[in-house]
Amino acid sequence: LLEQFRQLINLPEGIILVTGPTGSGKTTTLYSAICEILNEETNIMTIEDPIEYRLRGIAQIGVKPKINLTFAAGLRTILRQDPDVIMVGEIRDKETADIAIQASLTGHLVFSTLHTNDAPSAVTRLVDMGIEPYLLSSTVVGVLAQRLVRRICPSCKESYTPTEKEIQSVALPKVDQLYRGK
Repeated sequence: LLEQFRQLINLPEGIILVTGPTGSGKTTTLYSAICEILNEETNIMTIEDPIEYRLRGIAQIGVKPKINLTFAAGLRTILRQDPDVIMVGEIRDKETADIAIQASLTGHLVFSTLHTNDAPSAVTRLVDMGIEPYLLSSTVVGVLAQRLVRRICPSCKESYTPTEKEIQSVALPKVDQLYRGK
C-alpha cells in the first residue's frame, strides 16, 4: 500500500483524496506526501484552514472567511502562481471541487481531504456536490481512507487471558495474555 501511494504522489497530475473522520490524520498524511515529493524544482502551494504545521519550502495560505479568502478564492489565487502541486485542506463545496478538478485537468497534482467514512463514499460525495462522474474518472487518481489505530493508555492498561473465541475472532496466534483498559 505504501509503495502504491508513493507512485500516486509522484504522478505529474491528478487528484489524490484522503478521507476519514475528524482527527484521523488526513492532513498529516498529506503533509507527509508533500514532504516526500518536495525538491528545489517543484513549486508546492497549500490552502488550509487552519495551517497546522509550517513546512519549509512550501507556500502556505490560511483561509480567512472574514476577508472572503475561502478555499475556492485561495485556490484561484494559487492557480495564478502556476504551482506544480496544490494541497487543498478540504473540499467542502462544489466551487472548490470544480476548481480542484480544473487544476488537475490543466496539469497540476492536487491533494485534498474529504470527510467520508470510506474511499467509495468520496466519489459519491463529489457526485452529490454536483461534480460530473466523467470529470471524476478523468481526474481522481487515488482515494485513501484511513483511521487511527486505537491505543490503550499505558497507565490504564491491565493484562488478561483471552478466551479461545477472542483469539479466533482476530486471527491471532495462540497468546497467553492481552491488554485492555481498566
